[in-house]
Amino acid sequence: MHGGSVTEAIGIRFEKRGRVGIATLDRPRALNALDHAMVRALRAALENWIGDPDIHHIVLRSALERAFCVGGDIRAMYELGRAGDIEGARDYWRDEYALDHLISRCPKPFVSLVDGLCFGGGFGLSGHGRYRVAGEKLGFAMPEVAIGLFPDVGGTFVLPRLPGWTGTWLAMTGARIGMADALAMGLYTHHVPVSRWPALIEALAGGEAMETVLARFAAAPPAPTLTAFYPAIDRIFAGGTVDAVMAALDQAAFGTDEIAAFARVQRDTIARASPTSVHIAFQQMQRGLGHDLGGCLRLEFRVVTRLLEQPDFYEGVRAVLVDKDQKPVWTPARLDEVDARAIAALFDEPLADELVLT
Repeated sequence: MHGGSVTEAIGIRFEKRGRVGIATLDRPRALNALDHAMVRALRAALENWIGDPDIHHIVLRSALERAFCVGGDIRAMYELGRAGDIEGARDYWRDEYALDHLISRCPKPFVSLVDGLCFGGGFGLSGHGRYRVAGEKLGFAMPEVAIGLFPDVGGTFVLPRLPGWTGTWLAMTGARIGMADALAMGLYTHHVPVSRWPALIEALAGGEAMETVLARFAAAPPAPTLTAFYPAIDRIFAGGTVDAVMAALDQAAFGTDEIAAFARVQRDTIARASPTSVHIAFQQMQRGLGHDLGGCLRLEFRVVTRLLEQPDFYEGVRAVLVDKDQKPVWTPARLDEVDARAIAALFDEPLADELVLT
């Protein structure tokens, strides 16, 4: 992995430049959706760089302007599950979660340069590193409830730790936010304009300290755009049950002001999502503060294992990514038909082969 060595066939490139190891996501047709080969290659590169005394810093970036990474290659998991290869799909998630955990424990300064779309698995790669740089056009979301999944890749750990109840709002709705709000919530550590990224990388390659380089190139972000909505988000999403949240949304939706309009959008968004997924996302937010990242990933592996045996994941991917009719038929179809005990069992019942993180 010296010079500009390329692994083009799997959508990721690796380069050793001076004191920095650079991993570049480059799968343009899929907007860098993360498949199993990419997960394995990145894991191998990280382990190599961690053990290389010449490498002082690690950079993860995208070759695309439009997206950093739009998530895991969910369609591939759908196809494996439909073909009866549940274990193949589980192997993907097992390796993806282990990679996210490794990034969180990387002993060398690890920085993600994130611009454009960053959804789901893209945040799994970037959101647990020590340094998280946001570009001007960042669009962050954990939109999994719309396809019968849930905000995984450590979302159980990160989202409940955001200010107020913003994490619960993001988890239950899959709402997309921009750079200024993502920084204000703490999802990213620095704003560095994209035009400065090449010089930032060169400074790291020259051996300068990460903290010094980021301080030099960072810029003050604009004011958050959602400031006016934070009190309403906290009031609505602090409810102790999904029913309480929905009742609060119904109440807030009356009126003609911007808060009422906001509440209506959130209510309608949740109504389109998988009811089971919404309940799972809510439970994640209730449970996440009680676990470290590893514990949260282990819970998520239990849940995703069990969802591979249920219909909503396959129906959601069919409706959104395969047939694209945007008309999923969920089972059960309504939030009030979801069995709370069944949701709890997804988290609480151990697997015969639990996720092992080393």
